[in-house]
Amino acid sequence: MGAVNLPAVFLGAAVFFIIGALWYGPLFGKAWRELNGITEEMRKAGPQAGQNPTWLIMLLAFLFELLICVMFGHMLARTAPPPHVVMMMAGGFGISIMAPAIGINYLFQMRPGKLFAIDAGYFIVGMLAVGGVFVALG
Repeated sequence: MGAVNLPAVFLGAAVFFIIGALWYGPLFGKAWRELNGITEEMRKAGPQAGQNPTWLIMLLAFLFELLICVMFGHMLARTAPPPHVVMMMAGGFGISIMAPAIGINYLFQMRPGKLFAIDAGYFIVGMLAVGGVFVALG
């Protein structure tokens, strides 16, 4: 087993986070907020009593993305696949693990399909970007 590529883990998590900022900001932010019932007034008011502050949400999101990248890096260190397989594995994580997990949750929560498409799309694109970082720093 090789060592986990820690620079790729941290850069991958950073890229994943930046894609999230773009995805839920200028790309799909308005539609995502509407589908979640978040009004412009609510957004401007910020977190209310009992809700997590924005800085904590962002920190935890980054830490979760870091955890995903650590596990992905560990899997790559164990298997040492060629670059095209790294990309297949990254896409596979998003398409066959993350998106279905979100889908199951959304089915029981009776969430709209468009919201699923936005959120699942983020994880698929994010994982492909993470794969790209591992290939580039491999």
